Amino acid sequence: MFDLRFVEPDGGSALEDWLHVHNSVIPTHLLSLDDARDRARRHTLEVAYLGDVLVGCGTVRPPADGTRTATVIARVLADHRGQGYGEALYARGLARAREMGAEVIETVALAANEAGLRFAHRHGFVETERYRLPGETVEWVDLRLA
Repeated sequence: MFDLRFVEPDGGSALEDWLHVHNSVIPTHLLSLDDARDRARRHTLEVAYLGDVLVGCGTVRPPADGTRTATVIARVLADHRGQGYGEALYARGLARAREMGAEVIETVALAANEAGLRFAHRHGFVETERYRLPGETVEWVDLRLA
């Protein structure tokens, strides 16, 4: 198997690595370093390395007040897909969401990200909504774990 190392970015290079993965996987919705810092305050972020090589990142949006719904997102750089890294990131994110009290798990992907949608469907997610963010031309897909 492989030996992934996971880091929760608290700034510095790990946060820059999380941002790099996000912007590489979601090039139509680029974030700034300030955006990443804001997300690190609101969500649980994680970066995955194989040795010193960056392979992916994860995000868990905790349940909002009054809900038991968390969002779990696993992103893997293109050169590292299909090797089980997304599985590891997803499993860690799912466990973290459950620790936060989540009973409902959601995820989100670009409609054009066929590999990401296949991954979500294989893991039991079903589509709940398609939409475009204001000012954007790309379609997003919200999915919920059935």
